[in-house]
Amino acid sequence: MARREGCELVLLDLGLPDRDGIELVPLIKAMHRAVIILTARDATVEKVSALDLGADDYVVKPFDTDELLARVRTALRHRSAMDDGSGVLAFGSITIDLAARRVLRDGAELKLTRKEYAVLAELARHPDRVLTHSHLLRAVWGEAHTQDVEYLRVTMRGLRLKLEEDAASPVLLRNEPGVGYRLTVT
Repeated sequence: MARREGCELVLLDLGLPDRDGIELVPLIKAMHRAVIILTARDATVEKVSALDLGADDYVVKPFDTDELLARVRTALRHRSAMDDGSGVLAFGSITIDLAARRVLRDGAELKLTRKEYAVLAELARHPDRVLTHSHLLRAVWGEAHTQDVEYLRVTMRGLRLKLEEDAASPVLLRNEPGVGYRLTVT
């Protein structure tokens, strides 16, 4: 079904009768489709695995239908925003211009370290989606540092001080305990 022309998003249950649905995530992503996991599996290791493989979101059953529909709209909106090629993400008082490597808050350019910018850019490429610690560490520091979560914590602290109204109560750069971080733009 995911191969059909016009299919933009797949709702995937991991409990399939003939195989583990997690095996399908990379195949679906290779077709440039958004993937939202719907499952009864609530273990952190399952969530991390699905998100690391490219799932756009992970929803545990039972769930509210209105919440699921909102997540579908968000995934499609982000897919559309990334397809427009502009490389500019604007939300609230923050503007991230990936092409120009600039970050603005209330129109003023922020001075970010190289690592702060790299983490923020990776999060901006996947807005409202949880990126695991290992994904961010691999993308910014390299394969040898996928367990060095403290690097990421220090960098996120610096970003929150520069981007958030109140760094102690972050709204934009959200922590998903035991999993990773999310740039919240909706």
